[in-house]
Amino acid sequence: MPDVVKIRKADSIFAEIEKVHDAILERAYEIFRGRGETPGRDLADWFDAERELIYKPAIELKEEDQVFKLRLAAPGIESRDLKIKVTADELLVTAESRHEHKEEKGEIHICEFESGRLFRAIRFPQKVDPEKMKGEFSNGILTLTVPMAEKARARTANTGAA
Repeated sequence: MPDVVKIRKADSIFAEIEKVHDAILERAYEIFRGRGETPGRDLADWFDAERELIYKPAIELKEEDQVFKLRLAAPGIESRDLKIKVTADELLVTAESRHEHKEEKGEIHICEFESGRLFRAIRFPQKVDPEKMKGEFSNGILTLTVPMAEKARARTANTGAA
């Protein structure tokens, strides 16, 4: 049985996106300085910093019958740790993942489990109704269902767009 997830309506998610952007920028600059301030690797420094600070999970955004369905892969995350904020235009999903080694017998030779911050912002192609959004979490997959806003529905119907 899937877990129901809590969704918060927000006026804006810009401040949270800006905070993460600033942290990545600061870390990218540290990387740049750490390698002797040699120019020409700006983008690589940015991507290295981004990989250190956050990870973007795989998503699928589907539109069907005036409803958007978003699936987001979040293996190893507990439903209670997911933080979901939605506006009429955007969605922000965040969570912290933790992987710890408890004192056990034996020696760990390889461990690719990561701890870090899941961070994914998605802009909807049409305005949505945040009040009607529903979410479920099962087997590491977050499924969010949100209908288009009434104005977006009317506009889509008038243009004949799918």
